[in-house]
Amino acid sequence: MSDTRDTTDSRDTTDSRDTTDSRDTTDSRDTVAAPGPAPADSPSVQARWSGRLTPRGRRAATLAAGVLVLLALPFYVTSFWLQTGLFAMAAVIGAIGLNLLSGTTGQLSLGHAFFLAVGAYGYVWLAAEPSGTGSSSLYGLGLPPVLAFVLAIVLAGAAGGLFSPISGRLRGMYLGIATLALVFLGHHMMLNAPQVTGGFNGRSVPPLDILGFSFTDTSPDGLAVLGVPFGGLERLWYVGLALVAVAWLAARNILRGRPGRALGAVRDSEVAAAVMGVHLTRYRASAFIVSSMYAGAAGALLALVFKRVVPDHFGLLLSIDYLAMIVIGGLGSVGGAACGAVFVALIPHLLTKYADDLPLLTAPGTTGSGVSPGDAARYLYGTAIVLVLIFAPGGLAGLAHRRPRRKGDGSPRTRRFPLRTRTAPKEHTP
Repeated sequence: MSDTRDTTDSRDTTDSRDTTDSRDTTDSRDTVAAPGPAPADSPSVQARWSGRLTPRGRRAATLAAGVLVLLALPFYVTSFWLQTGLFAMAAVIGAIGLNLLSGTTGQLSLGHAFFLAVGAYGYVWLAAEPSGTGSSSLYGLGLPPVLAFVLAIVLAGAAGGLFSPISGRLRGMYLGIATLALVFLGHHMMLNAPQVTGGFNGRSVPPLDILGFSFTDTSPDGLAVLGVPFGGLERLWYVGLALVAVAWLAARNILRGRPGRALGAVRDSEVAAAVMGVHLTRYRASAFIVSSMYAGAAGALLALVFKRVVPDHFGLLLSIDYLAMIVIGGLGSVGGAACGAVFVALIPHLLTKYADDLPLLTAPGTTGSGVSPGDAARYLYGTAIVLVLIFAPGGLAGLAHRRPRRKGDGSPRTRRFPLRTRTAPKEHTP
């Protein structure tokens, strides 16, 4: 009987111990499985917060915010800033076209100003009514302004097509010299064809009109949107935005498609492009025609903003300004060309407006020993080009695409550039 009781007691003790141990183990597991809240600066929390918006989403949000700002600007800024912005929009369109030719295809062109003149004078000639008699007569076809605007772009493309046999066979410096001749030829024609161009004094530009709605201060007169008077500049602002959007999207589609890859292959290696089946002459000529059409659209928009076109607007300096735009912005990049165009187009107007408040500058129309705003702007262009070529060969677009290296926890990694690396002398063992 005693043995049985001892056995039973030992079993009960063992069971109770097992139960206690299992409970302890369960409690300890529960304690480990329910940790406290993670600190706010932990890598996991940062990863969750940063992962809510992808890089593509951030770009889309930035683009949407920029579009909203541009749409709202006519309600808040003065006429000076609206006119300056329209000049910048025309520069953006022309710079995108030149970048397709020089940045993507690698074809140097110094005749961009000639095709801007073709677009500007082509719109005036197509839209204006004939006027005057005898030697002072001015020719015009009197077409609807919208149709005249489209045909002016086609006319600039046709002028580029006439030059395309030369542009398709020349490259580098030789093409640059050939296109340089276009600028002087165009200037001679503008001065010696007064019935079409108006000669030295130029011609007034017919206003844009769409179904009776005129993009001027009148017709309809007294137009107001949300209590803000909408004159000619406010109305043209949205026309310029639409043209920039079309030019941007068309260029992006060209670069992302087969033509863009072919143009890039022509720029990188003509031998490799020919081996892959790319027709070099055809693609060079096509790039020149497309670039000419972009220039024609920019010239027609410039004519609408200026309201009068004269030959001095389309000289060699304008072509050099466009080359500065694409070099500063970044060759081969649509966004870079737009940024460079805005920079180059805004600087002269800003220096002219604030010439009295800036040192070493002389306001236009005044006498002094300072530098004129136009010359000062070109000094800034030259300095910017030198700095870009030395420190940022990819231009503003290359700077925008640079991303700092990051560690494993997502924090940025600092890079050190020591002037000299010192190493400890090695110990010689006997």
